[in-house]
Amino acid sequence: MQSVAEDPTALANNGFRRTADGWIFLITTYPHQRDAVCRVLDCPPLRGRIAEETARWRAVELEDAVCDAGGVAAAVRTGEQWAAHPAGRHLAGRPVVEIERIGDAAPAPVPARLRVLDDTHVIAGPVAAKLLGTVGADVLHVSRPDLPDPLAMVALTGGGKRNTWLDLRDSAQAGRMRELVGGADVFVNAYRGTAARGFGPADLAALRPGIVALDLHCWGADGPWGARGGFDQLACSATGFAVEEGRDGTPSLPPTHLLNDYLAAWLGAAGVLAALRRRAVEGGSWRVRVTLAGVCTWVRGLGMFTAAEVADLPRPGTATIATHAVDGPMGRLVEPVLPLEFDGRPAPLPGPPQLLGTAAATW
Repeated sequence: MQSVAEDPTALANNGFRRTADGWIFLITTYPHQRDAVCRVLDCPPLRGRIAEETARWRAVELEDAVCDAGGVAAAVRTGEQWAAHPAGRHLAGRPVVEIERIGDAAPAPVPARLRVLDDTHVIAGPVAAKLLGTVGADVLHVSRPDLPDPLAMVALTGGGKRNTWLDLRDSAQAGRMRELVGGADVFVNAYRGTAARGFGPADLAALRPGIVALDLHCWGADGPWGARGGFDQLACSATGFAVEEGRDGTPSLPPTHLLNDYLAAWLGAAGVLAALRRRAVEGGSWRVRVTLAGVCTWVRGLGMFTAAEVADLPRPGTATIATHAVDGPMGRLVEPVLPLEFDGRPAPLPGPPQLLGTAAATW
């Protein structure tokens, strides 16, 4: 969040910025997103200049301009404004986890070692695939050498996975991806451009009848904002979540941060397991869809606690949680133990995260 204590000469960072009529959340995580913001604002990537130029714009106009320039941003709206927005109406009434049959295939039991092809980045998709690895899946994560996630993200979400490079713009590598799909049980996707390269749900079902395709997007793969990218912070901003978490007119993310990323991951993994059960009984290929904006709206719909009711709850960094340490190529990592049990036994611990591109593109 923008703060008076920020150094205005520091490089751009993600955060809420004041506009002429409210607030907007700007994402500058990756170079192309930062450059889109700076092109629209016509300023260098310095916090002070971005704040100064943002204040000259109306929030929704800047949101549209940044997204049209290839970046990602979201004006801060109230819940009522989101409910009236075309993108909000598109998601309204849809279940938070959508499961639909997308093709025919004979019933097939869940294999002893599930194969999961993980074509995701950042948080929600990678965590969903990691959770499937925790229940015993062989997870192969695919990424492009020129678009790697930051090392901290890989450390956070890569436990138990193998990581390979594939660039779908190259016909030979796209062919290798199709071969991997042919041997997969589950395909987890978080990229908007995957379908355009021949790996949409219908393509996957044709390549591998019986596959379960999990799509995790911010606004959905279709609808008014289907072409827009997004992150947890943007979903919170657009749906009214950030307004309700804020104080004195200043929006805020929830104290846990990335709350909806993790909820989307858990819901997506649960949806995959439900689809696999349906495949075992009914047969068929299945698509599971979860959106960050849908998760935000669902959580808001559960109701709000008053400030007094949550005053005594532990704050981030103060709670005591069970952790485990794992040693690997990134050194020693300490992370929370998953709150899962299988027939009274604790969840298996994932192996250490591996560096990107260190595994062969094969099962």
